[in-house]
Amino acid sequence: IADVGMDTTTKIINNLTEKASRGDLKDGEALYGLLKEEMAEILSKVEQPLDIDSSKTPYVILMVGVNGVGKTTTIGKLAKQFQSQGKKVMLAAGDTFRAAAVEQLQVWGERNNVPVIAQHTGADSASVIYDAIEAAKARGVDVVIADTAGRLQNKANLMEELRKIVRVMKKIDDSAPHEIMLTLDAGTGQNAISQAKLFSDVAPLTGITLTKLDGTAKGGVIFAIADQFSIPIRYIGVGEGIEDLRPFETQEFIDALFSREE
Repeated sequence: IADVGMDTTTKIINNLTEKASRGDLKDGEALYGLLKEEMAEILSKVEQPLDIDSSKTPYVILMVGVNGVGKTTTIGKLAKQFQSQGKKVMLAAGDTFRAAAVEQLQVWGERNNVPVIAQHTGADSASVIYDAIEAAKARGVDVVIADTAGRLQNKANLMEELRKIVRVMKKIDDSAPHEIMLTLDAGTGQNAISQAKLFSDVAPLTGITLTKLDGTAKGGVIFAIADQFSIPIRYIGVGEGIEDLRPFETQEFIDALFSREE
């Protein structure tokens, strides 16, 4: 398991040493069991599935994350899942800097019968999202998922942009956004950790979706993120299909991880 990181690994080893009796240290099987428990404990603290509060209409999910981590794909999969639960969904193409991002959402929306609110490339992201929430209120939509730009070159700009989006949302609904979800690509290892740090400095994150967890060595980063940030892990992506974006469950994850290692 790569990418657990030095600090978290040290913590796991120290806790194991404290818990294990001398007999356990000689017994591989017992030690293995303790290791699984120790690792499950780290993850169980962040095992909190996303619960859509139906008293908030629309329930607004603000998606943040750098380009290329699977954010737009995650938005599509979430929308589809909410739709299958009988919810009315609307998307806001708030990543106005990349024509491709807007287009990707629009194409997806057409295919799946989900309305997408968009403006021209370079439009003000906050105003696109404002329009979407207004439209959602008027049309009785249950959930709005808003995309945002993932440009990391300038932390101050990113912070300003996200703050502005939140400020503008609050003009319509002072409890919005109801979820600020960071998408991270597990395959980027330590990079995912620095992105989590950056975005948690910039915005009050309430949840994380970890994509591309379908490769063997990639599981480790989830422990470092859980340990360092204590932000709920809402979903994990384990493949391309819509149903491959799953609510995160500690035990299921640990079992899968150890069965691969075995």
